[in-house]
Amino acid sequence: MIRFNFRQYLASSLGKKFLMALTGLILVLFVMGHMLGNLLIFIGPEAINAYAYKLHSIPDALMALIRGILLGSVVLHIWMAVLLTLENRKAKPASLKSKVRSSYAARTMRMSGVIVLAFIIFHILHYTTRVVPSMEYNDGAVFTEISGGGENYVPLYKEGYPVLVRGETVQTFNVYDMLIHGFKNKWVAFFYLLSVGLLCLHMAHGISSLFQTMGLRNRRWKVGTDRLAALYAGVVFIGFASIPIATQIGELNYSWERNTGAPTEVHSEPQTQILGAIPVHLILNKEVRLVIDPA
Repeated sequence: MIRFNFRQYLASSLGKKFLMALTGLILVLFVMGHMLGNLLIFIGPEAINAYAYKLHSIPDALMALIRGILLGSVVLHIWMAVLLTLENRKAKPASLKSKVRSSYAARTMRMSGVIVLAFIIFHILHYTTRVVPSMEYNDGAVFTEISGGGENYVPLYKEGYPVLVRGETVQTFNVYDMLIHGFKNKWVAFFYLLSVGLLCLHMAHGISSLFQTMGLRNRRWKVGTDRLAALYAGVVFIGFASIPIATQIGELNYSWERNTGAPTEVHSEPQTQILGAIPVHLILNKEVRLVIDPA
């Protein structure tokens, strides 16, 4: 009877490649999801702010788990890459290294990986923890100053109407103006484009390697899998790059500079009526709408 030693497998080159492929797959899927969420900015402030509100409504324990998986994937991915690189250097003689042909993406994997890691750290400090100097979006006074009078918390909209809970308008962080302001800085936009370009170059080679680890990148399917990897990376690049480019050329502007089309309330406070035991608020616009408080 053959026994499979999982620990020994993970310590082998094949096991390291498997872990690198698995963590890479997690990160590749996250990048696509993150891009699709960011593209809501083109629909308008209400769409991307509502999306951000849903993300922030995720229970703390679940959010901590998700972030832990992502952070663990990044760390494990880098560690496996380092170990495999060291193994390859020991295994290949110097005379062979110069003769091996590889793609530009493959030759620059380490360099692009370092720059991408630096970008991830900056991106988290910039838009997640919001502690980059002069861009502390959590500070209402700072946000108002840098966004030309915009507020860092705005009403949450659904189907064009503000969401009310127990008579109060639900507030959500103004992600729309935060993103616009960040990409108004041409150096931030340039660094973002450069980093996303390197990320996608890194990702194209990584996806090809993933197919190879899975045994799908054989002579018959090599061209097809490489094209699929390049297509995936290209779509991600176009999606991410479109936001800073659109901001720089003036296609995306602050919410207070554009007509969002969202209806405005005639009354500063909704009128309240009682239907049975259920409080109902009347919002007066072009029509009367009933927004019933949840129990």
